[in-house]
Amino acid sequence: MEWDARSSNLYKHIGLRLAYLEWLYWLLFAAKCPRHDPPPLWPYRAPTPGQKGVALRATRAIPTISAVTAASVNLGHPRRLPRWLVKSLVFAAILFGLVLGWETYKAIGEATGGTIPFTNFGLPVRTNDTSMPHVADILSSLFRPVSTARNADLLVVLLAKNALVTWHRAAVGFVLGSVTGFGLGALFARSRLIERGVMPFVVASQTIPLIALAPMIVIWGGSGAWPPFLVNAFFLDNTGFSVAVISAYLTFFPVTINSLRGLRSPDPKAVELMRSYAATETQILTKLRMPASLPYVFTALKISATASVIGAIIGELPAGLGDGLGRSLLTFSYYYVSGPEKLFASIIVSALLGITFVGLVALAEKLVMQRGHLARRLDDANHLGGNAVAELVE
Repeated sequence: MEWDARSSNLYKHIGLRLAYLEWLYWLLFAAKCPRHDPPPLWPYRAPTPGQKGVALRATRAIPTISAVTAASVNLGHPRRLPRWLVKSLVFAAILFGLVLGWETYKAIGEATGGTIPFTNFGLPVRTNDTSMPHVADILSSLFRPVSTARNADLLVVLLAKNALVTWHRAAVGFVLGSVTGFGLGALFARSRLIERGVMPFVVASQTIPLIALAPMIVIWGGSGAWPPFLVNAFFLDNTGFSVAVISAYLTFFPVTINSLRGLRSPDPKAVELMRSYAATETQILTKLRMPASLPYVFTALKISATASVIGAIIGELPAGLGDGLGRSLLTFSYYYVSGPEKLFASIIVSALLGITFVGLVALAEKLVMQRGHLARRLDDANHLGGNAVAELVE
């Protein structure tokens, strides 16, 4: 009986101390996480005299070290917001800052009469409603009719239709330019002699002003220079295909440069290892060089996505087409003095089209890079070479 009383008091004190420690831990750390309830203040219930198994019952009542350790592991890392939510919040914050800066600049100009505060120097841009309309006026113009005609579409509807037309031509140019650029990059990676002979012309092609080259391409297309099967395959006419060619002209260059860099990125030892197993150049290209070049190619495709939209808009200006964002920008620029909001709205829609196109390319990159063997580290050329050789041996 005396031993039971001493052991009961001993476990009672131990349980009390651990209970207080658990409460202190919960107040310092776990209280920040609502998923965890506070522990009971007194987890130990003293046994009555004459009961047996005092040690067992007391041990079960005392919080175990493993439970406290598990709780500390789970609570040691605070919950983080999803990445997409963080990116959206950052984008919204930057957009809010740009709008706030626009309106602040306009308010300062109107308050000081178009001069820098406390100086006699004029502001770089005039702050009247013609040069800098309010953001609210630009957004509200999207939901007003384009003209005073009875069946006139809303501006947002008209710009959405023209954006789809422009995106169709830009997408065709993007495909043509990407295929051409990757083909040139693979050819240059195969032969340094061809690279030295052709690369200067590829670089020189980007120094020609596009505004001077676009009318020539449109005239060539109007005279039937493009193969009919190729034009019909993309559901375009000769003029629309000319716009796509102008878009491809701006698209192929970054793909060519980055493809060449990516196809030459594998370790030379990995290339020699595959050649020692009698691998052909086609097998080296498909099993080693192309997987290693994907990060470089997708980076170039993101740049080319925006360039294709710019090329399509520029190509629509001399083509004389009745639709497309290029036509909208040209038309609203004629009436800029009377309605500058429409031109700014067209610019915003054009920017959104480019952002959407880049987002689609980024989504394709995420899907491709996470599939099967491409999910491994593509910059590890030795690993790629070892797997490629294993496939050859099999």
